[in-house]
Amino acid sequence: MPTLAIIGTQWGDEGKGKITDYLAEGADMVVRYQGGANAGHTIKVGEEVIALHLLPSGMVRSGVTSVIGNGVVVDCEAMGKEIEGLLRSGRSADGLRISDRANVVLPYHRAFDGAEERVRGNKGVGTTGRGIGPCYSDKMARSGIRMGDLLDEAYLKERLDTILPMKERLAESLGQPLGIDREGLAATLLEYGRRYRDNIVDTSVLIYEHIKAGGKVMFEGAQGTMLDIDNGTYPYVTSSNCTSAAICSGAGVPPSMVEQVVGVVKAYTTRVGAGPFPTELKDETGKRLLHQGEEFGTTTGRERRCGWLDLVVLRHAVRLNGLTSLAITKLDVLNGIGPIKVCVAYDIDGERVEDFPASISRLERAKPIYEERKGWGSWSEDTAALCRKGVTALPEAMRDYIAYIEKSVGVKADILSVGKRREETIDLRPDRWSPA
Repeated sequence: MPTLAIIGTQWGDEGKGKITDYLAEGADMVVRYQGGANAGHTIKVGEEVIALHLLPSGMVRSGVTSVIGNGVVVDCEAMGKEIEGLLRSGRSADGLRISDRANVVLPYHRAFDGAEERVRGNKGVGTTGRGIGPCYSDKMARSGIRMGDLLDEAYLKERLDTILPMKERLAESLGQPLGIDREGLAATLLEYGRRYRDNIVDTSVLIYEHIKAGGKVMFEGAQGTMLDIDNGTYPYVTSSNCTSAAICSGAGVPPSMVEQVVGVVKAYTTRVGAGPFPTELKDETGKRLLHQGEEFGTTTGRERRCGWLDLVVLRHAVRLNGLTSLAITKLDVLNGIGPIKVCVAYDIDGERVEDFPASISRLERAKPIYEERKGWGSWSEDTAALCRKGVTALPEAMRDYIAYIEKSVGVKADILSVGKRREETIDLRPDRWSPA
C-alpha cells in the first residue's frame, strides 16, 4: 500500500505546493483532506507559475486523479475560477473528484467571517475572510450544506428552510442583516450541483479501493501544524486540523493506510496574520528574508512575518505528525546570510522551555534561546545544474546546517529544495515510493 502524506511543520507557507508537485510525478492520486480556499500553494513548472487555493496540487499533472476529501470545505465559486484558469493553461479537470460529504462555503459564511473579525477588534485572529471558519462552525453545529445535497433539490430546499432563519437572526445580532434570497441561493447551489454532478462521489470508497489495489496515493495537507485548531497557537489558528491525524477523518481512510509522512520545513520561519511568533525578526535581516524569499501570501498577498528557524516548533511537529522524513525548502534564501541563528529553546520567566507551550500568554513572554551556525555564500552556478551533481555539490556550511537540523529533531531530510522549479531539488530518498 504505497501511500505518502505531505505535512507543513510550521505556520504554513513552507513550500508544500512545490514538494507535493514534485512527489506527485509518480502518484496516481493526490488527496486534499482539510482546509479550503484559504490555503495557497504555488507551483512553478518551467517558467509558468501556478497558484492553487482549493484544488489539489495533482491538478497540474496529467493522468493524476485529484481528490477533494470530506474534510475540506468547498467554495464552489472559487473552485470554478481555479478550474477555468487550469483549462486556459491547456490542462484538464477531468480527473477531479469531490466528496459528497464535503461541506459547502456559502455567501453568508463570508459575511459572518468579516463581521466576526470586526467584532473582535484589535484581538482579531487575522482570517483570510473566505468564510472558512463559519463554514466549519456550521459543520460542527450540524447546520451545514454538503456537496451531495446539491444533487437533491427537494432536500436542499428543506435544509435551507431550516438553516436560513437561524442565520438571519445571528446576522442581526452582529449588526449585519443578510437579507438572503432563498430561491436565488437555492438556484445557484443547484446549478453548481449540475455543473459538478460527474465529479461528486463517495471519495472515501474511491481512495480506499485505490490503495487496496496497489495505487500510489498522496495526501496533501494545507496550512501547517502550528495553525492546527487543537495543537497550534490557539486562537490564532485555522479552523481545521492540519496534522497527519486529520487524514483519517478528512479523507475517510484508516490509520493503517498512511505509510510515510513527510514534514515540509522552511529553512527559516514565517507566519501570516496575528499571533505570537518567538523568532520573528523586525530588523534588516527580517526584511532581507521577506524580499529574498518573496514572502507574500499566495491567497491574500499579505507580507509574511519572517524569523529564524525554530526547533521548538519543529520538534512539536515531528512528535504530533509522526514524521518519517523531512523536506527542507528555501535553503537558497539563506544564501549570503551569516551567521545563521537557530532557536533551540525558549526562556519564559527565567525558565528554559523546550516543549511548545499551549498558553498564548506564556508564549508571548517567550524569548528565543539561540545557537549560531556558519552561513554560506551564494553560488554562481545554475541551481538546477548544481542539483544534478547531488548533495555533495552544496556548500559545506549548508550541508552542516542540514545535518544540524536532522540531529536536533531526530528525522532525516530526504528532500532538499534550493529553488522554485522542480529541477531545483535534490532527492536523497533511499527507497522512493514513486519514480520521481
